[in-house]
Amino acid sequence: MTGTAPHHRTDAHSRSATDTVKERQDMTSSVQYGRPVGPDPVGVLAAYEGWVRRAPGSAAVTDGAHSWTYRQIDEAADALVRTWDGRVRPGDLVGVCLDRSAALVVTAVALARVGAVYLPLGPRPGERRLAAVGEDVGVACLIGAPEVLPQRHREAEHLALPLPAEGVNAVAGTVAAFLPPAPGARPAPPGALYAVLTSGSTGRPKAVAVAEPALSALLSWYREETGLGPGDRQTLLIGVAFDPHVMELWGALTSGATLVPAPDAVRWDPGALTDWWRDAAVTVAVTATPMTEPLLDRPWPQDLALRHLVVGGDRMRRRPGPDVTAVVHNAYGPAEATVVTTTHSMRASDDDAREDAAPPIGLPLPGVCVLVTDTEGKVVARGEDGELCVGGVQLAMGYLDAELTASRFAALPGADLPPEVDRVYRTGDRVRMRADGALEFLGRLDDQVKISGVRIEPAEVEAALEQDPAVRSAVVVAPRDAEGRARLVAYVLPVAAGSDATEDAPAGPHRGSIPAPAPDPDALLASVRAWLPEQAVPSAVRVVEAFALDANGKVDRAALLKREAETREQTDAAAADGAAALPADATANERLVLETVRKLLDRPSATLTDNFTDIGGTSLAAARLLTAVERETGVRLRAPELLRQPDLRAVVAVLDKRCAAAAARGAGG
Repeated sequence: MTGTAPHHRTDAHSRSATDTVKERQDMTSSVQYGRPVGPDPVGVLAAYEGWVRRAPGSAAVTDGAHSWTYRQIDEAADALVRTWDGRVRPGDLVGVCLDRSAALVVTAVALARVGAVYLPLGPRPGERRLAAVGEDVGVACLIGAPEVLPQRHREAEHLALPLPAEGVNAVAGTVAAFLPPAPGARPAPPGALYAVLTSGSTGRPKAVAVAEPALSALLSWYREETGLGPGDRQTLLIGVAFDPHVMELWGALTSGATLVPAPDAVRWDPGALTDWWRDAAVTVAVTATPMTEPLLDRPWPQDLALRHLVVGGDRMRRRPGPDVTAVVHNAYGPAEATVVTTTHSMRASDDDAREDAAPPIGLPLPGVCVLVTDTEGKVVARGEDGELCVGGVQLAMGYLDAELTASRFAALPGADLPPEVDRVYRTGDRVRMRADGALEFLGRLDDQVKISGVRIEPAEVEAALEQDPAVRSAVVVAPRDAEGRARLVAYVLPVAAGSDATEDAPAGPHRGSIPAPAPDPDALLASVRAWLPEQAVPSAVRVVEAFALDANGKVDRAALLKREAETREQTDAAAADGAAALPADATANERLVLETVRKLLDRPSATLTDNFTDIGGTSLAAARLLTAVERETGVRLRAPELLRQPDLRAVVAVLDKRCAAAAARGAGG
């Protein structure tokens, strides 16, 4: 970074909760207020435009060898608005199917300037998922490469867009595809700046809308907390379908900093990520918890410019060690409360830096109120478990579905909250408030789980599986490993199963149809990838003849979890037997790769001729495989080297070559 010194907070948010609460607060109840928010008349777009005027020649986006100044981004946004020529209007929901790039930044600025609502869907949202979104959400148009759009939009009217086509994730030939919203599709509420999809318990994603003042309050905290400003280089790393990228994008643009889009290959490879931070001279970064924890297990690189690392998306189990030179912020927040609600900042010099206990999720941001309630909505005493509720300036407008909004955003008459906290969002997260006001995250109160930092409703996965005509019904559970990490396992009941076995089980959409062939687990996994984000694709599918029912006649999920634990034990034993049954001449690297893949993917029958992705390999599984390989061999492969190989034997060949090169260097030294 150029000319910016390390920033250390000494204000109320970093001190004890006693200094931050309002005078009215009862220190024995589980209610905590962030410090008051000062008047901030400058909105998000106006703050960005201020930097266009003050520093038009400063770099706004740097993507490898390509760079765009604030003036160039602004001129490109104006050109985009002129190209739309009134086709995109204030209040329109616009689905954006672009990756992290200058094109994405230009699109976000242009939509804000028009007053349209930015709906980020990511570069590969899945045709069926997009189609489902189009039925529920009143999207005026989709922006993206024609080949990623659903069939209806590929055949719709296209308007070629003058967007930057340079950059590591950029695509050429981007279009706006216009179709009238589907009958009954819901519009965005007036005043929304952006909307984001979250997993839905009905089996379909739900959209939550956020107004500009809520994002402005978040960004004000973010700039102050990190000292982000001119000369800084801010990552654009988080997947575009997930709302933290909005904080990255607008955090940089409203502070005069430079956005640096991340190559996809670094997102799930700890070594590649730190190399990229170094090469790109990143000073402020946001990343997902599953990516950060492996970094904290490794020696921290001492040659990074990184000052602040904001981590979120999943439960954090590790604290930074004494060699970590960046301030690490353990951030918590649902999309319904604008990305980040509470944080706990950690430095290597902290008194508790060497504690083994998981760090708390911390104290509320300025203008945010958090409270812990019991099942009746009454605030519990500090130290007691309950549901986390969030209110204050960062609360979202609600879902596009008014009925759903009423069920999750509500007033708490008995909580004695100040007038400005007129409603709260019930998160469904189980927490405990400590005596000092900091929150400890304990888990979920419902079936929702987090996989690789992404909130997943099992019902949405079940609904995707039940689209297959061979599936009568599906149940998805989330067993956890010894370290508490969840994975999804699907149990499916075929249409061909006897009616007695499913009389009391949830009926799929094809119940009563002509019997179909038994579902093939691999084919089901391949099919649901078109419906679901990668994190929501189950690691395994089990075909069963019947579901166990509890005393109330409902599917006994606890029994399925127990069954899965037993299956896992059998899998581990089978994997060990399978490894022993390898040919006598199997090499050490063949054994290493195959045994690790079998364990990671729960595939005891995997062979060296299998393709990693085809048998359920994901980005996160690839990262764990690469970590295991490096731990055993000292050789670090890159994610693209793994994912582009036709089969595991080819992966071993790459590993052998790299090991031989490392040995030759050692012998030469």
